[in-house]
Amino acid sequence: MKEQECTLNLHTIEAAVAGETWALGKVLEYYADYMEELATVEIGQPDGSVKKIVDEDLKQQIGLKLLEEIPKFPLEEAKKQAVEE
Repeated sequence: MKEQECTLNLHTIEAAVAGETWALGKVLEYYADYMEELATVEIGQPDGSVKKIVDEDLKQQIGLKLLEEIPKFPLEEAKKQAVEE
């Protein structure tokens, strides 16, 4: 994703916590670059150089863990903070 094209607003977060598919997709899209960064590993090459690759299995695991944690998001705290801003 080039620059942050996707934003997460309170409505999207509420929908994601409620399990709405479109909102879960937005959350995954929002964190796609970060998940890719976390899943990037360095592989030593025979010539001594190091090659960076994205471990797609690890990236998938990170995405699944994110989806598991979304229902635990402290929504009431986020709503209070949004009202204060």
